[in-house]
Amino acid sequence: MSLSDEIDSAVQNVVNADWNRREGRTVPDTSDVALSNGAVVLDAVYLYADLADSTRLARDFDRRVAAKVIRSFLDASCRVIKARGGTIVSFDGDRVMGIFVGDSKNTAAAKCGLQINAAVLNVIKPKVEAKYSSIRNSNFRISQCVGIASGETLIVRGGVRGSNDLVSVGRAPNVAAKLSDIRNGAYRTYITSQVYHSMHDSSKHSGDGRDMWTQESREVGGETMTVYGSSWLWNL
Repeated sequence: MSLSDEIDSAVQNVVNADWNRREGRTVPDTSDVALSNGAVVLDAVYLYADLADSTRLARDFDRRVAAKVIRSFLDASCRVIKARGGTIVSFDGDRVMGIFVGDSKNTAAAKCGLQINAAVLNVIKPKVEAKYSSIRNSNFRISQCVGIASGETLIVRGGVRGSNDLVSVGRAPNVAAKLSDIRNGAYRTYITSQVYHSMHDSSKHSGDGRDMWTQESREVGGETMTVYGSSWLWNL
């Protein structure tokens, strides 16, 4: 069978198959979802943490230094996601995606975003700049953006046998990814209005009652949305 025939047959099988769907309450492992037509419906909050300006980081600095910055960011972000009860599901270069489920998923994800900001500003940035004068003496600033969105998604397996992974299909992961790409904003964490109105007051207001989030209107993936941004930190 030629490669063309093989692809034709495989795509036809995917198109013709009916999804074998089930409701999920936890984030599934790859083995929990059938490769052929398995699907899990999950109500979840998606968080994307993305290191800013990594293209310049890789271009202008020694790749060994750049790799340590990226690795430090991913390491810290993963630890915060796990500490807040999230599940790490994928990496994409300098970006990590986490999923939160359960009754407090919106609150946990929002606090997670603020804690990642604290990790970058209070731990990663000072330690990297203290070690590497090339970073310290440049106008490059280590920073990040975290995007958070909630909603129902369909989790399926994409790829071929022996080379596949879970894929989340839905508005929430797409919007969260787009929010993490914001580079022209004043904030390091962005959440949708659905997340803001669903999370506990403890992750909305500071100890002295100030709202830690600012409402603004943004175009996200071709859609004008009300989102909330924050530059606040949450103690580690």
